[in-house]
Amino acid sequence: MSWRVVVIESQSKLDYKMGYLVVRGLETKRVLLDEIAVLLIENPAVSMTGVLIAALTEKKIKVIFCDSKRNPIAELIPHHGCHDSSAKIRSQIAWEQTVKDSIWRDIVSEKIRKQADFLLEIGCLEQARMLSGYTEQIELADTTNREGHAAKVYFNALFGMEFTRSADIAINAALNYGYSMILSAFNREISANGYLTQLGIFHNNMFNHFNLSSDLMEPFRILVDRLVYQMQPVEFDTEEKHEMWRIMDQKVSIDGQSQFVMNAIKIYTKSILDAINDGDASLIKFYGML
Repeated sequence: MSWRVVVIESQSKLDYKMGYLVVRGLETKRVLLDEIAVLLIENPAVSMTGVLIAALTEKKIKVIFCDSKRNPIAELIPHHGCHDSSAKIRSQIAWEQTVKDSIWRDIVSEKIRKQADFLLEIGCLEQARMLSGYTEQIELADTTNREGHAAKVYFNALFGMEFTRSADIAINAALNYGYSMILSAFNREISANGYLTQLGIFHNNMFNHFNLSSDLMEPFRILVDRLVYQMQPVEFDTEEKHEMWRIMDQKVSIDGQSQFVMNAIKIYTKSILDAINDGDASLIKFYGML
């Protein structure tokens, strides 16, 4: 089972040989491909062979490319996620709106519930009670925008009343970086299951290539929020970015088992897709903190 997050920081050439990723830089290192869940290319001066790209795609390894500031800018996504992707895309296009609205309500409810639990842990009792009340008011498709109201209360409780998500500060840089990591993991699983990331159940921005991923990832944002709250970064550079990758190494509870976050995303994504296709929200498997 893949579990490693491999980060390439220095100028090097990446190749494939006998099941291994071969990194040729100042020294040569090898990593078994079957162990890799995510390959993060932080240095734009890295080169890759075509045979490695083919092997990474076949193994469904998430490959993320960064710019000169080491911020994610692109990722490798296979054209064909599975053998019956055409049939699954047709079913995705035909998903019933009432089912999508119901699933979105449950996703938002779970997100706000996790936000409330976190606030309770850190002693923000009044705000936690407010968010718990919001979960009882959510309607189909969250037409009253309880998610937006909860977000304002939640972030002000975590980072202060002057905090806004649009501010150019290290906390927001860390949040955005962490969210992009989570988003990439969902892109991988949705594609691997044969569906299009562009067609969401709630998000429908014509310029967003990852509408469905943006939908499904919502309850997992809290994992990023927890770490950023612990870090309280005053700057966000290489060391802080590497610290954010701890998220993927932690374990959560899902479907009665302890799983790494990467595997939890896989289980949860499959359950959401099954729930939509079967019109049965009870099939959704949400994670819990250990």
